[in-house]
Order: sequence, then structure tokens, then C-alpha cells
Amino acid sequence: MKCAICKNGETAPKKITVTLEREGTTLVIKDVPADVCTNCGEEYVSSKTNKELLQRANGSLAKGAELELLRFAA
Repeated sequence: MKCAICKNGETAPKKITVTLEREGTTLVIKDVPADVCTNCGEEYVSSKTNKELLQRANGSLAKGAELELLRFAA
């Protein structure tokens, strides 16, 4: 797909690292599937993947974690 940010690059599937911060908790998730612009590097995560990331973040908050490192496995 054409990049919505730079309008010049095309996106390609890659694995990225996502860092989420909320209420004093930092969650780092590695190997998240995304489409990344080959020109500017903008990262696009699907709505399904985004939903999973938010569920993991809520789980970490519920456990009272301050810092957590996870590997994404769909």
C-alpha cells in the first residue's frame, strides 16, 4: 500500500518493536507484525494486532507491572 505519511513509499511487511506507556507502566513488545514504509519508515499495525497489543497492555496494568518485555506471538 502507498504510505499515507510521505505519499512516496510503499509499505512492506516487517517485524517491529512497540513500546507502550500508561499509568507508570512501560510495556515493550518485540516482533510485532506491521507494514513499514520503505521510504520514511512509518509503521502501520493492523486493527487485529492493535487490539492484541492493547489487551496485553491492560493485562500488564492489571498485574501492577512497571516494566515488561514480551515477544508478540499471534
